[in-house]
Amino acid sequence: MQKAVLATFLGALLISGCTIRVADLTVGSTKNYNINSAKFVKGPRVVGEDSYPVILFPTGIPNMKTAIDKAIEKDKCAVGLSDLVISQLNHSFIIGSIGIRAEGNLIIDASQPGCTGRS
Repeated sequence: MQKAVLATFLGALLISGCTIRVADLTVGSTKNYNINSAKFVKGPRVVGEDSYPVILFPTGIPNMKTAIDKAIEKDKCAVGLSDLVISQLNHSFIIGSIGIRAEGNLIIDASQPGCTGRS
């Protein structure tokens, strides 16, 4: 009985993890854009992640800029994110992954070439 309890505890420990909310931002971007544009449109909610596997030790270091870039690049006309939430992912003990997640609403600049007709 004790071995079963110990095995269950160790199994739960190996697959456990947590997500920590790091920042809440009204607007965030890693792109250069014309802030005076009069044609900004709110787009859909998107998620971008930068994560690396962990097998005893992390195989890389997650980057917040990469996570935000991946979220913005979901639409070619997007220039930033509104209502941005940055979270740190810690889903590892010995085997798992670590990472950064950026989640927010796309800010679409309809004045860019090829982006007309957005509403």
